[in-house]
Amino acid sequence: MKEKSSLSVLLNGIIKENPVLVLILGTCPTLATTTTVDGAFGMGIAALVVLVCSNVFISLLRKVIPETMRIPCYIVIIAGFVTMVKMMIQAFLPSLYEALGVYLDLITVNCIILGRAEMFANKNAVVASALDGVGMGLGFTLSLTVMSTIREVFGAASFAGIAIPFMQDYKIEFLTKAPGGLLVYGLLIALIYVVTQGKAPLKKSFSCEGCPNAEFCNSQNCDMKGA
Repeated sequence: MKEKSSLSVLLNGIIKENPVLVLILGTCPTLATTTTVDGAFGMGIAALVVLVCSNVFISLLRKVIPETMRIPCYIVIIAGFVTMVKMMIQAFLPSLYEALGVYLDLITVNCIILGRAEMFANKNAVVASALDGVGMGLGFTLSLTVMSTIREVFGAASFAGIAIPFMQDYKIEFLTKAPGGLLVYGLLIALIYVVTQGKAPLKKSFSCEGCPNAEFCNSQNCDMKGA
């Protein structure tokens, strides 16, 4: 892969195909862990490590994993890396482990990680897959960090648990709650849409090519049209 292409793969997940603000993936951990900067950053880094490791491992095994068993195999691989990351956080960062709770385990079924395994690592070489994992992981981490900074600073008058004295009388506690999280999330999505001038990959056309159920769907549509 050429250097320019490698850089493009690395930067792709930060803005152009940001997994949280453009592809709208991983919404559950995004809303749940962004009430504090510490929790959001910790979740982002944990997901980044799992994403890079699973992408590399799946890319290495892409020609060995049976086509009909690829999704279960991906989940087993991802779950293995999630378990290792979880054990390391529990051993060295117990406060973060307690703060993230069940959302650490849910990284296993995070659609960002499973989606990159299916859409990228399954079709590309190891280096490109690693770069994709780093880019998408950074995009996820940056999105969570920015969102949590807004919510914690303006909602709780603190940053990473450190109180901001002059903000105490002006904090908007609504932002620390679920509706406030949705509001901040929506505003950030709108901002990215303006920055990218609406050129999100979601505007591209999709096809059924490569889908194992394509033939069945087409036959069903034909039957419906005939009716």
